[in-house]
Amino acid sequence: MLTAPAGNADEAIASMLADPSLARLITAHRELEPRPPRHVPWPATLDPRVVGALRGRGVEAPYTHQAAAYAAASIGRNVVVVTPTASGKTLCYNLPVLDAIAKDEAARALYLFPTKALAADQLVELRALADAAELGLKTHTYDGDTPANVRSVVRAAGQVVITNPDMLHAAILPHHTKWFKLFENLQYVVIDELHTYRGLFGSHVANVIRRLRRICNHYGADPTFICASATIANPRELAERVLEAPVELIDDNGAPSGRKHVLIVNPPVVNPQLGIRSSSLLTAQRIAERLIRDGVQTIAFARSRTAVEILTTYLREALPASPGHPSPIQGYRGGYLPNERRAIESGLRDGRIRGVVATNALELGIDIGGLDAAICVGYPGTIASTWQQMGRSGRRAGTSLSVMVASSAPIDQFLATHPEYFFDRSPEHGRINPDNLHLLLDHLKASAFELPIPAAERFGLDETPMLLDVLEEDGFLRRAGDDRYYWSQENFPASAFSLRSAAQENVVIIDETGDRPRVIGEVDLFAAPMLVHEQAIYIHAGRQFHVDRLDWDERKAYVRAVDVDYYTDADLGVTLKVLDAFDEVHGADGALRAHGEVMVAWHATLFKKIKLHTHENVGWGPIALPEQQMHTTGAWIVPPTSVVERFDRETLDGALIGWARVARSAASLLLMCDARDIGVLAQAQAPHTLRPTLFLYDAVPGGVGLAERLHELHPELIDACARMVRDCPCMDGCPSCVGPVAEVGVHGKATCGELLAVMA
Repeated sequence: MLTAPAGNADEAIASMLADPSLARLITAHRELEPRPPRHVPWPATLDPRVVGALRGRGVEAPYTHQAAAYAAASIGRNVVVVTPTASGKTLCYNLPVLDAIAKDEAARALYLFPTKALAADQLVELRALADAAELGLKTHTYDGDTPANVRSVVRAAGQVVITNPDMLHAAILPHHTKWFKLFENLQYVVIDELHTYRGLFGSHVANVIRRLRRICNHYGADPTFICASATIANPRELAERVLEAPVELIDDNGAPSGRKHVLIVNPPVVNPQLGIRSSSLLTAQRIAERLIRDGVQTIAFARSRTAVEILTTYLREALPASPGHPSPIQGYRGGYLPNERRAIESGLRDGRIRGVVATNALELGIDIGGLDAAICVGYPGTIASTWQQMGRSGRRAGTSLSVMVASSAPIDQFLATHPEYFFDRSPEHGRINPDNLHLLLDHLKASAFELPIPAAERFGLDETPMLLDVLEEDGFLRRAGDDRYYWSQENFPASAFSLRSAAQENVVIIDETGDRPRVIGEVDLFAAPMLVHEQAIYIHAGRQFHVDRLDWDERKAYVRAVDVDYYTDADLGVTLKVLDAFDEVHGADGALRAHGEVMVAWHATLFKKIKLHTHENVGWGPIALPEQQMHTTGAWIVPPTSVVERFDRETLDGALIGWARVARSAASLLLMCDARDIGVLAQAQAPHTLRPTLFLYDAVPGGVGLAERLHELHPELIDACARMVRDCPCMDGCPSCVGPVAEVGVHGKATCGELLAVMA
């Protein structure tokens, strides 16, 4: 039972670091020294009511980066502020916005946040500050949950409109005539969490900003953009790519921080022959359990919804609540209802909740207070995300702890054995491709619906007139005598496509346990086949539900509460077809590397029943659901004929499986991107080449240039793969390199190494 009081984090962390059982698992330990605050005087031009409100809230002077952001934005310069988590970035945009409205009630601002939760959180902060300044600020969130009567008020009188890119795309820009007061007087556009706008989503958002600029120009406005980002390698480049305008970088962080211990922990090897390590989930559980028991308020980040629920269950069993009291351990992830999430956030701030297990839904800047410890269960996928999650621990005074517990995945093991990559290298680059033709054509349609497009106008590409002609030939546009293109369809183009890689629709989860069915959550359409297929065990808020029926056409999963000692995990089957080769490079002896357009299809094939705690496989079953498809870009590699012919089919199959495994990790390291952004598929006889072939493809429709870059980095990719295989200490393969022997065969690792050595 949890009985330790809060507030003794320094002693608890020191005790844990002195524990020999943990010390032998630590592969890296960095101690970040406390950093004192650096203040500057309030800018002379800042409205005194705003200054007075901030002083009344205990802010005697701004940090250096807050003052710099205000100074640049107030004279019309676009800025991107890049400072760590909990460094006061919110004030960097609230200062110029409130100052502008204090001086001119007609001034307007538009805030864009990537999630509803973040928007709701920022609304509370902005209102509190405006009320303290007695500004009478008219502001509200505008999203799918906003009631109809509130929407009309926001459109007519909202001085600050807080929304997300999806609503701007589908609900505001297409109906800009209802928002003319906003667009006529728009002085500032705030884009928070800029680093999340990468890949497909970022490419879409860049096109939404193009459309926003067109409409602002139509109403005679030229707003200043204020962006805020976590630490990435190219913040100014990414901001300028999204905005297509010059941007001033502000990264001189003046916020204070307490002492922080950062650990990389590698679970112990439990089977030296097979190179199998103890579960990262169970290792993280032991660390979190000890910290919470000793009074350290802790957050643990898991990479999947299932992992969140399993770890929450384990911690609740180990640390039961006092009789008659709610559990101080909570899960937090997408799929929870908004009121559940708000209650958890409130409990973290006031200390009622001592431990929370979350997906990356809590990675962004939602106000949950300063926690004492943060644990990443497995590498989150990018260095930027890892530091964001670790940044969730750390008060402005006192000691905090951040831990990354490595899984058996090759990329985790690489970081565990090469910690300098994590600590010393720049974080990832944010990459987008707003000129992706799939995206561009969709946004041209949406833009034409919003305002006619002159033939001379350029929307990203110089080839815009050609694209407009194509849309005219297809019947979407009509060219009139004034040499402008008009939308000529009855449908509403922005509603036809989503800004995100996930489908627009969600599957609603309905609990039929009691007398009356009730909705307990939802899951996006692409994840549904893996999580709520029939006979799945769906875990929600620590409770288990059996999926009795999945109505795919109606997007509804019907579940009932159960109490079983296992959870389910689904397998995904992938097929790939080459549609067009853009570039082919032929080497000696039949070797080939190429880049082009591919069609990828995937479907959930079967599920396994995994026993709780022991993680044994105790059964399986088939999944019968429709296949899903996407067109994207891919790179493919064919090894030389002579080396392939040395091996029998079974040995070669194992080597290809191993190569695919290390290639995905090596590719994500080379591109400094999330491994989930890259798909891999190895085929012993690919239909396109009729040869053993490795495919790497962008895991988003249309692609964002990752596969093309891998095609260019071919020598580096092969060398990185070869090092990962060569440097792993296992004999015949393990989860940390090519995969376990059961998957790749007894000769899989050696054969994979030989293939790569010949190609290097």
